[in-house]
Amino acid sequence: MLVKQILTGGDRNYGYVVADEKSASAAIVDPSYAPEKIVRFCRENDLKIKYVFCTHGHYDHTNGNSEIESVTGAKVLLYGDTDPQTGLSVKDGTTLPLGGLDVKIIHTPGHTLDSICIHTGDALFTGDTLFVGKVGGTDFGAGARAEYDSLFNKLLKLPEKTRVFPGHNYGTAPESTIGHEKQTNPFLLQADFESFVYLKQNWAEYKRKHGIA
Repeated sequence: MLVKQILTGGDRNYGYVVADEKSASAAIVDPSYAPEKIVRFCRENDLKIKYVFCTHGHYDHTNGNSEIESVTGAKVLLYGDTDPQTGLSVKDGTTLPLGGLDVKIIHTPGHTLDSICIHTGDALFTGDTLFVGKVGGTDFGAGARAEYDSLFNKLLKLPEKTRVFPGHNYGTAPESTIGHEKQTNPFLLQADFESFVYLKQNWAEYKRKHGIA
């Protein structure tokens, strides 16, 4: 399996190509500000673009959608959309074929109601749900509760070797693993929801005390 991480611009946005090398079938995640760069990588490596996903509907992730649809002919898929090739709906638990790989959709509301993570092989593309050492921004009520449930009841149930590829270069490294985040991410070390929200409310002070950028 091939994974290519590409800085696309904006606020340190990442876009991704994930491909089954045997069949040369590829999926794109969050092309955002640089669809032409991502398409060029696929063409230079003889990859056939089968899917294009956006992890959520915020402009910094969707602004390249019209261009990439025009160039590739592929429909950009967000939560709730139907893939025209397979007839499958992009919802929690849906699995789409990618050559010899499977692309599994994990609905992870919190940062937005439509947030999804894309799980392929040992790679997890987390959008703005989980960063390296941080989590996505939310309110301190229903949004935080949804994110907490998405993180603890879905993502942290994945194998610890699962590689984490976030939607922005916000953390201490460009990628991580579920196991590493369990051990080091301050938000994932909280004992309960109340502590999780308290850290969100006091994150600026926590960063100052611990020298976090």
